[in-house]
Amino acid sequence: MKRVITFGTFDIFHVGHINILERAKALGDYLIVGVSSDELNFSKKGRKPVYSEADRLKIISSLKCVDEVFVEHSLELKGEYIKDHQAHLLVMGDDWAGQFDQFNQICDVTYLERTPSISTTEIIEVVRQPSNCHL
Repeated sequence: MKRVITFGTFDIFHVGHINILERAKALGDYLIVGVSSDELNFSKKGRKPVYSEADRLKIISSLKCVDEVFVEHSLELKGEYIKDHQAHLLVMGDDWAGQFDQFNQICDVTYLERTPSISTTEIIEVVRQPSNCHL
């Protein structure tokens, strides 16, 4: 059985998330998803996610393409997460291309093309702009 692992915050869940998770699952038999903790997201992006860690875990675990979910507490532990979950393949979006190549020593690494014209950051910015509200 080929085990695939991926990581993300998965805040403001959108079709781009579904696309990459379904494509990651298609590369193996069992999909494991590490969901960034609220604290990890704050350290990476300078803001807490819109949806709580518990809500994001529930959203991801409810998807039929996802077999297992866990909380990612540290970027420095990514190699340990890969080993602990006995993953054969690490899948990340191509916006991370080359940044995880060091894990080729413990598993294969693949970067998948992101869904064009959609990102959580862009959605948050659109929602924050009062001129975008059409009442």
